[in-house]
Amino acid sequence: MTETTKELATEKQWPDNALTIESMDMDAQGVGHRADGKVVFVDGALPFEVVRANVHRKKDNWEKASLLEVLHESSQRVTPGCPHFGLHAGACGGCKMQHLDASAQIAVKQRALEDNLWHLGKVKAETILRPIQGPAWGYRYRARLSVRYVVKKGEVLVGFHERKSRYVADMRQCPILPPHVNAMLMPLRKLIGSMEARETLPQIELACGDHVTAMVLRHMEPLSEHDMTALRAFAAKHNVQWWLQSKGPDTVCLMEGALGEPLSYALPEFGITMPFKPTDFTQVNPHINRVLVTRALRLLDVQPTERVIDWFCGLGNFTLPLATLAREVLGIEGSEALVARSGENYVFNQANRDKPLAPTRFVARNLFEMTPELLCQDGSADKWLVDPPREGAFSLVQALAELHQQPELRQGWTPPKRIVYVSCNPATLARDAGVLVNSAGYRMSFAGAVNMFPHTAHVESMAVFDLV
Repeated sequence: MTETTKELATEKQWPDNALTIESMDMDAQGVGHRADGKVVFVDGALPFEVVRANVHRKKDNWEKASLLEVLHESSQRVTPGCPHFGLHAGACGGCKMQHLDASAQIAVKQRALEDNLWHLGKVKAETILRPIQGPAWGYRYRARLSVRYVVKKGEVLVGFHERKSRYVADMRQCPILPPHVNAMLMPLRKLIGSMEARETLPQIELACGDHVTAMVLRHMEPLSEHDMTALRAFAAKHNVQWWLQSKGPDTVCLMEGALGEPLSYALPEFGITMPFKPTDFTQVNPHINRVLVTRALRLLDVQPTERVIDWFCGLGNFTLPLATLAREVLGIEGSEALVARSGENYVFNQANRDKPLAPTRFVARNLFEMTPELLCQDGSADKWLVDPPREGAFSLVQALAELHQQPELRQGWTPPKRIVYVSCNPATLARDAGVLVNSAGYRMSFAGAVNMFPHTAHVESMAVFDLV
């Protein structure tokens, strides 16, 4: 318990069942301790508050509770910006931290990053980077919206699920979506309600590019001409590009007769345009992504004479900007199909630039089964950019550690002088950082949080490792 929370606990005579909240976990629950030391997680409570809570789940070492009353309110508590946020039944479960000031949210995420690095990886950054922040509203350019036709009410729901429920929330607005998409929620409900297939349309996937808004409609039965006509009319009125998905992701196709240019987003600082499909993985928040790419490459400090490897390269979000700076770039990804797509994006940008990109090659590797031999096979590089999924890059950093510990395996291969690691999971970043610092001969020079998903508990982060 910190000095501040001790002061709160003794400041006045609180009721016997009062609980002082000391911190917030990554499920956006307030964390406090009973007098006997038992941990209590309180949904809806904020750090430095004194609350009354109703315990609804008990274990030997912890309890979970819901908030009954705030006896002493945090100065960082704010009025949520969305009417569908709350702890009550039926509230939207899409955001968990709207009741906490936006600047305090990033402080919580930064603390979570540092705690994970130390407790899981036993490492500390020499310098903490200033957090990357952007717009708190209207930022979510990708979303998977559930659709449900409620027969008893004769009404269609379109949105995210309710808190801790499989039911779709009755959402009439969503201010984290771009304003033009937010304004479409009620018209979308009306559209689906007018369609003959309304009971077999479970999902709409949203993907916004810089100039195009695409929606992928999942349909479980063939669409009638009536329904196709309704979709075309909606597209014309709201400037939407419809894509249709009859089964798995491989069946996604542009609706016949749909107009508009292909989806893309720009990285203007590097003169790069990234084409993508609506079901491709791209960053949810394009505003933050631009800053993220710029900071990552500045920290990598690529020189024109250097060779760089981009591990987990995806469609080339970092690879193509790297090709504007380096002598040579290698992009590595786990999927042959994705490698082909990133290659196409390279060719597209090469053809549309005055100054040519550096020679860039893309190869497919199983990045979760890396070995020292495979690592050497791809050649030495001066710098690495590593941007793995939530599972992290353990196999990759473990192979690097083995080469550090067994120099005889290298056969002329040399380790990168600097690694910039972009993470969407502080726990796996901490695990991998522990390997790099404690077993592979690196020091952690920098680390910092990235608020890619405001109002949610998701922590994106970046760390820099330098060869000792």
